[in-house]
Amino acid sequence: MPPIKKKIHINVDLGEAFGNFKCGPDEELIPLIDHANIACGFHGGDPMVMQETVRACKKHGIAAGAHPGLPDLQGFGRREMKMSPEELTALTRYQIGALQAFLDAEGLPLHHVKPHGILYGMMYKDKETCRAVYAAVPKGVPVFGLPGTLHEEVANEMGIPFFAELYGDVKYNNEGQLVIDRKKKPWTAEETKKHISSQVDDSSVTAVSGEELKIDTKDYPVTLCCHSDSPGAVQIVTAAREIVDGHNKRHA
Repeated sequence: MPPIKKKIHINVDLGEAFGNFKCGPDEELIPLIDHANIACGFHGGDPMVMQETVRACKKHGIAAGAHPGLPDLQGFGRREMKMSPEELTALTRYQIGALQAFLDAEGLPLHHVKPHGILYGMMYKDKETCRAVYAAVPKGVPVFGLPGTLHEEVANEMGIPFFAELYGDVKYNNEGQLVIDRKKKPWTAEETKKHISSQVDDSSVTAVSGEELKIDTKDYPVTLCCHSDSPGAVQIVTAAREIVDGHNKRHA
């Protein structure tokens, strides 16, 4: 695949705290990113956390998107659940609507929708699931998804703008899908930089099997995801920022 020759943005999942339980170092991460995926209450995030996160995005000029997940607080949205298409559409619409209310209060637009955790994984494995979730996305709002999978295919079929997403702190299997862990495992600085640089510079990634995979982002806008609940999240995102900024200077 040809190397990426356009600007890359960084997105991070934020607002995943709940009540007195803190998830990631959101305050430290926000100045380092371009796009925030804000938890909408089902896997993390309560009304006060959502409000604070939206206000922080406004303060720092960060584009805010919805991060809807399965109704699984205890499992952090990383346990698969069997649900009908109607349920999936309704729960996604409900969560987007909740965030939209906070965005409206601050005069901010909804920048994108990015499903969370295992729901994201269910969508690139099953077309009906993907269509059900995307049916809840407001008209004209982009989705972030894994290129070369049903995320891309279904978005194109449904006329939804698509951002090709790379992953800075998640490994890939030999089918080009993500290895979604219930709890994030630590990365060394060397592993992080190699994993991100290969995607950004060479449009490729080494799968857990050792196989080299090519990633085709085509002509889509490109965004790199990191997670606030990863061990060493600030160090990971700082490394990603350095690599992405270097790329953007060469290809802006």
